[in-house]
Amino acid sequence: MREEPKERALLLGVKLNDGEDFVRSMEELANLAVACDMEVEGQITQNMERPHSALYMGKGKLSEVKAYLEQHPVDVVIFDRSLSPSQLRNLEQILDCAILDRTSLILEIFAERARTREARLQVESARLQYVLPRLTGMHKALSRQGGGSGVANKGAGEKKLELDRRRIEKRISELRKELDRIAKERETQRQKRQGSGIPRVALVGYTNAGKSTLMNKLLDKYTRDASKKVLEKNMLFATLDTTVRRISMGGGRDFLLSDTVGFIHQLPTALIKAFRSTLEEAREADLLLHVLDYSDESCRMQREVTDMTLKELGAGDIPVIYVYNKADLVETADGGKLPRVIGHKIYMSAKTGEGIPELVELIWNMCGK
Repeated sequence: MREEPKERALLLGVKLNDGEDFVRSMEELANLAVACDMEVEGQITQNMERPHSALYMGKGKLSEVKAYLEQHPVDVVIFDRSLSPSQLRNLEQILDCAILDRTSLILEIFAERARTREARLQVESARLQYVLPRLTGMHKALSRQGGGSGVANKGAGEKKLELDRRRIEKRISELRKELDRIAKERETQRQKRQGSGIPRVALVGYTNAGKSTLMNKLLDKYTRDASKKVLEKNMLFATLDTTVRRISMGGGRDFLLSDTVGFIHQLPTALIKAFRSTLEEAREADLLLHVLDYSDESCRMQREVTDMTLKELGAGDIPVIYVYNKADLVETADGGKLPRVIGHKIYMSAKTGEGIPELVELIWNMCGK
């Protein structure tokens, strides 16, 4: 069976004087494209004081992009930040090509990865809320794979767009009711767990920091039940579905551990809102395990992004253990001896298991009854 050819993407970025690590941001955009099963054909960037209000990039640079598209086989153009509805509409007219921005790219990845019914409903809700104000400029992007959110392949014309708009608004309303119902069920489950008196611990952190690997290693050591394991893959947003597992250390020392969706720089607001009921696991926890990829040079930025997102969720005041994962990949003056525990921080390796016993002791010392 022949593999479907991958979509070829051209990345477009504008470097602004706003303190952002632009090179890292573009690398992350490329990784997001790969996670969406695309092949990155190239990238074109521009330095600007502020984005062009109507076009995001300057007219001259867009002429360069247009020329590139005429000479190279590109299926989709991806912008490094979110585009306004008017920018999207104007750019599609100029470039005559399917266009995604960072937000819609992340939404596509979430749509591809969602497995449970709740996750699928959450993603659909976020996608439709994003699409609604951008209908007139998204038909090429929505129809690149003959899919989208049920609004692809519609002809132009105000009447048709109005019908699409009504259908989407109706579907968003239906999704909101269904998600509210699921949220109430989840809240009932949480209250039951709270009534059990067992400490609740939530894994949080940047996408691909190693949260699922850490959960599986804890399950290996303290449950030995392979059926309880979660998906573990070296890719952005491998895990979208929240999983709660009981970790038994022996001697009546048990705690409930939940794995949550990973965060990322400029995570779409619609996604945070849609996944709010899932992310309540973090807000209702007694303790957070903030997992960081210590081998990544952007570790500090990733910590700041996660801390900021947790504050937005109302989980900024919960006690935290900072788990500096993948520390075995970092050379240190003491030869990299692991684990290292410094206060509420632990340097360890979930993959090799170095630091697992020390971590659970730290967990129990901080939240044990």
